[in-house]
Amino acid sequence: MHQYPLWKTVTLIVATLLGALYALPNVYRESPAVQIATLSGDALPAGFGDEVAKALAADQLGDESSRAEKNQWVVRFASTETQLKAVDALKQALGPTYVVALNLASNTPAWLEAIGAKPMPLGLDLRGGVHLLLEVDIDDARKAAVQRYLSDLPTFLRKQDIRYTARRAQGDTVVLEFADADKLEKARAAISKEYKELTVTVPAGATPTLQARMSDTEAKRIVDYAVQQNLITLRNRVNRLGVTEPVVQRQGADRILLQLPGVQDPTRAKVILSSTATLEYRAVDETLGAAESAAQTGLIPPDDDLFYTREGHRPYLLKKDVIVSGPQLVDAAPTVDQQSGTPAVSVTLDSTGASKMFDFTRQNVGKPMAVLYKETVYDTNHNAQGDEIRERRDINDIISVASIREPFGKRFQTTGLGQKEAHDLSELLKSGALAAPIAIVEERTVGPSLGADNIRRGTEAAIAGFCLVVVFMAVYYTVFGLFADIALLLNVIILVAVLSIFQATLTMPGIAGMVLTLGMAVDANVLINERIREELRLGLSPHAAMNAGYERAFLTIADSNVTTFIAAFVLFLLGQGSVKGFAVTLMIGLATSMFTATVGTRTIAHYVFKGRKLKDLPV
Repeated sequence: MHQYPLWKTVTLIVATLLGALYALPNVYRESPAVQIATLSGDALPAGFGDEVAKALAADQLGDESSRAEKNQWVVRFASTETQLKAVDALKQALGPTYVVALNLASNTPAWLEAIGAKPMPLGLDLRGGVHLLLEVDIDDARKAAVQRYLSDLPTFLRKQDIRYTARRAQGDTVVLEFADADKLEKARAAISKEYKELTVTVPAGATPTLQARMSDTEAKRIVDYAVQQNLITLRNRVNRLGVTEPVVQRQGADRILLQLPGVQDPTRAKVILSSTATLEYRAVDETLGAAESAAQTGLIPPDDDLFYTREGHRPYLLKKDVIVSGPQLVDAAPTVDQQSGTPAVSVTLDSTGASKMFDFTRQNVGKPMAVLYKETVYDTNHNAQGDEIRERRDINDIISVASIREPFGKRFQTTGLGQKEAHDLSELLKSGALAAPIAIVEERTVGPSLGADNIRRGTEAAIAGFCLVVVFMAVYYTVFGLFADIALLLNVIILVAVLSIFQATLTMPGIAGMVLTLGMAVDANVLINERIREELRLGLSPHAAMNAGYERAFLTIADSNVTTFIAAFVLFLLGQGSVKGFAVTLMIGLATSMFTATVGTRTIAHYVFKGRKLKDLPV
């Protein structure tokens, strides 16, 4: 033992001090809070704290603290009951120009945050939050694909100098009519060569007609793309909501699971996540009186669609061909139109969209262009039997029609929106458009009180397991059992610190992994102590038996931990959600327990028995 390396002692001390420092933030519990921000995202006005204090005083609601944090005003409360009363009072007092939302605010001291020490994020089952199961409208994805082909095929034929006489969508098939069989044959050959994913047929009939239908493989690809694109978009939107460690994953063919820990007010989250709001820019049919005639008779020209303005409900015929739409909008920001002073959205297009917009505006200076606001809403109603039914409602409003003054491309402004609508739409456009509408088919809200109960039960289980292990080791192995107990405590501290540093989300399965780690952590000490006993029985001196016990037990300890680590790693690779959280906790716990069991107890034993003449060991 007199040759024990100094670096091991230094490593243990440093690991213990850093572990205690970075585990400390978990002692500070989160407080129920209300966060307030401006609807436009601008900075809060001077003296805003006085407005908040006045609103709370009017309803006799006391707070623990109230201050500005990161461009928001955060008010902390002692209980969730006061928090819920305060959010209603503040919404009424501050009006619609502010976003008032429920939250859980961290109480970690500033000096700990300054060194990057943060508490572990809690999962949905511990912190409370929202569980949503969303269903992607795959029929809409197929229809959208048909509409794209209905626009792209005629454009392709025009470039090939092949003229058609009519076009229409018939279910999942694009139908094109031609003046004669010669043009039909040229069109069939060109489309078959360029669009290999389409099945082209020529039905018998008096009029030369071509039918182009997506193959089954292409239809499946479009559905998979729509679900995957929605998954990416939802992840972007969740990130913009600022939710810590959310779960966004695909379930089955057309469903997406969302878990948003810490979201206590799910209304705004649901609006942002499920909204399909987007913009389309289209040319206006300028035929005199055509729009009014179409509105009265219902007879709409084949190349046009009939829409109405939001204000005044005036009819317009817009060309089916979309100039640019949501997918080409890569950035957006709420702003104010300098000429009218009304809310607007500043739009930035990608390179393809910018090129199309510039070409169109260059060729149509002085002509009108319309901005179409599109959104799909699912209303939940009940039938005569009381069963819940979902009804789809499509919103298609023309928000502006303006003459093109000069060519423009990459950046421009869109007006005709309300202030809140402009702000929300810019958030949606920045996170990407949904490839197909989604509907909420299952919703569960886990309250913070239930989460607190889970934390209490999990903590009690961990403490009970810890105490039982401590008592057993101290009784059975006496002094060396106490060494193992100290190492076990160090293991818990370092494990919590590592999980906090990497911001791993703690869930109930994660707590189960910690409890399992506590039980497995003493396995190494059991092996070491039994080995020391064996060496003593073989006649070695106490110091020699101690050295031999640690050295010869190490390979066995490493072997058992490595095999368990491999199993946990496979769980991490193949598992999802809580299973993955359990695996992460177990893997980190194995590493920390091996360190504290071998380095920790040996260092303690070295300094306790250093220089002493021993006849036996208390093991």
